[in-house]
Amino acid sequence: MVIDWILEPLQYAFIGRALLAAMIVGVVCPVVGTYIVLRGMAFFGDALAHIILPGVVIAYLLSWPLALGALVMGVGAAVGIGALTERGLLKEDTAIGVIFAGLFALGVALLSATGNYAVDLAHFLFGNLLGVTTADLLIALVLASIVLLLVILFFKEFTVITFDPILAITLRLPARFLRYLLLVLIAITIVVSLQVVGIALMLAMLVTPAAAASLLTRRLSSMMAAAAGVGVVSGIIGVYVSFYLDIASGPAVVLVATLIFSMVFLFAPAKGVVWRRG
Repeated sequence: MVIDWILEPLQYAFIGRALLAAMIVGVVCPVVGTYIVLRGMAFFGDALAHIILPGVVIAYLLSWPLALGALVMGVGAAVGIGALTERGLLKEDTAIGVIFAGLFALGVALLSATGNYAVDLAHFLFGNLLGVTTADLLIALVLASIVLLLVILFFKEFTVITFDPILAITLRLPARFLRYLLLVLIAITIVVSLQVVGIALMLAMLVTPAAAASLLTRRLSSMMAAAAGVGVVSGIIGVYVSFYLDIASGPAVVLVATLIFSMVFLFAPAKGVVWRRG
């Protein structure tokens, strides 16, 4: 029966923790990812997800919490990229590309010195959702709460600088501060998601649910709510798919999110390919 199929995995404590972690990430990633989609920052999100690798590896080698190393490296890199591109010395995509390549290579080089290169790299790149601990959950919950609270507090300001930068100047909004704040929030969100989907698949959870929501809604608040809904559903179904098909949990979550996006892309009212052809 369906109820047995749903309840069977829940007898294992690690599945319960995995579901909670997937739901936390399923909310915070798409909410922040909405700004990434609307502002065309997908490359920045992908680069930042890879840039945190050296911080993660250093924390791993020192037996520190991985989230601490990722947080320090992520926030530092986000502020650094913001400062470098703000001065106009390099175009934004060029600066991101240089820093991305260099720091990711540094992370891989450090990881190769651990003696268990293949296993550790797979763990960092693709996540370990089923290995989430209670401590991991608490860290993710605290960081996600901070991100969501700041998004709520600065919702109007983020909306203005996203859709009308000229109006932001007219209203004398602290555009520079808001830009840096958004970059830091993206970095923190990536740290929250590290254990769930890993570095390589991070961009999918940031962008895919938000992209699906953009085809279903017209208002920013509705887009965020729809994106979070897609993210949570993807996380829950992905955990069950991982359990029953015995596949990696992170890729399972991402594949479900991609499938949902594909369905929306085809059948979304007014915007879907099938709908428009009809």
